[in-house]
Amino acid sequence: MERRELLRLLVSAGALPLLAPLARAAGTDDWQAQFEAASAPWKTGFATPPGDLPLTRATVRGRFPDAVAGTLFRIGPAGHDLGGERYHHWFDGDGMVHSFMIDGADVRHQGRYVATPKRVAEAKAGRRLLEAFGTMPPGVEPPTSADSINVANTSVLPMRGEVLALWEGGSATRIDARTLDTLGVKTWRADLAGMPFSAHPKVDPDGTIWNFGVSSGQGLLALYEIAPEGMLRRAAVVPVADMPMVHDFAVTERHLVFLMPPLVYDGKRKEAGASFLDAHVWRPELGMRALVVDKQNWEKRQMLTLPAGFLFHVGNAWEEDTPRGTQIHIDYVRSDNADSVFTTNREVMRARIVRSTHPHLTVATLNLGTGEATQKALPLEAEFPRIDPRRVGMRHRNVVHATQIHPDIPGFGSIARTDVETGRSQRFNYGAQAMVEEHVFVPDGSKPGWVLGTVLDFGRQKTVLSCFAADHLAAGPVAQATLPYALPLGLHGAFVAA
Repeated sequence: MERRELLRLLVSAGALPLLAPLARAAGTDDWQAQFEAASAPWKTGFATPPGDLPLTRATVRGRFPDAVAGTLFRIGPAGHDLGGERYHHWFDGDGMVHSFMIDGADVRHQGRYVATPKRVAEAKAGRRLLEAFGTMPPGVEPPTSADSINVANTSVLPMRGEVLALWEGGSATRIDARTLDTLGVKTWRADLAGMPFSAHPKVDPDGTIWNFGVSSGQGLLALYEIAPEGMLRRAAVVPVADMPMVHDFAVTERHLVFLMPPLVYDGKRKEAGASFLDAHVWRPELGMRALVVDKQNWEKRQMLTLPAGFLFHVGNAWEEDTPRGTQIHIDYVRSDNADSVFTTNREVMRARIVRSTHPHLTVATLNLGTGEATQKALPLEAEFPRIDPRRVGMRHRNVVHATQIHPDIPGFGSIARTDVETGRSQRFNYGAQAMVEEHVFVPDGSKPGWVLGTVLDFGRQKTVLSCFAADHLAAGPVAQATLPYALPLGLHGAFVAA
């Protein structure tokens, strides 16, 4: 099939196969009542802000280093309920984008809902009109396109004075970096309108941006190469049998690397009225497939297999030439199965904790010469891995990640910096009443750099921004900025220097 015809199919299919849902019969749904009745103090992290959050000055302890003068952008699901109905999955909520503007002892925050067509239409109607990733609200209408259900709630990509709010299944949404106004969808090229543009693009040290998109129903993987100045260089799609749920990927000097868990889309389940999430089936016999694509020639692809497991996020990958062939080293956060996406991330929406298998930082080696794939799990609970952005696709040692799972609190309580070659790790524990969000690494020339991130202090019902010296993480924050309110828990962010 010609590449342009594949592109046309992918556009018509949309990001996710949600174009022909069966409306669920209207009935009683008590998730909102259960959430309101729950006494768990951490449920603030899954509450719905009633509206945008105006520019507000934080209370600062210490002074943020000059290297972190700039803006930390963050985003996550925030619009969890509407008209008395509550979403049944954390990933469903309408996106809210945040900016933390940092200048020494002055930190200011603002937050705004992303005004996607979906949010605007549903806010006007006062009820849910369309289905979501893990919820089929009663009486929903068939979406007209992937972007009609786009919630723009997963990650951000700063680009040329704007911030792209990213989702899994449709277009990126343009956001004004200063005001956080929603500017409309990003169309890379007219014939690519509505193409899936995933939430974890990778930026090479030379500024080249790589990304992908998944069409589960069509079994297609879209690939993008974007120049540093923001212009599209290439886009194409490649077929993938048994297309799984893929959230993240990695790049090396010469390759794109996709770890594909055996959580595979089943179109028959979707036709029967399942949500997109519930249309997926766990098929461990497939293993964890590793698809390696040549950066220069996307027709050159190789598939390797690791033991079955599930992942959301990748830290980094790098490659080396050896006598036995090119080896790719990739670190990622691995779970034994996908229980977390089906249960844990659902039950928090009614303020319940249901534990799933713990994710661990894992290092895999893919030998392209022999086809062998091996891996080693480090004894560290982990999620939200981030590295020095200057080392993307290159050999690295240190990964910053959330860690330490508490039995009676969802998520993580500590932030860590781990050497993936030696396994040595240092951490800072935020305490028993904290839920850690993603922290990012901020370079500082030839110095060790800084770690910057947010935490929900549900004991005080406030969100706190902290900055650590990267090489002395366990010593605690050198500066903290405390907001006078608590933000809903978010997903990913990016720092832009002043």
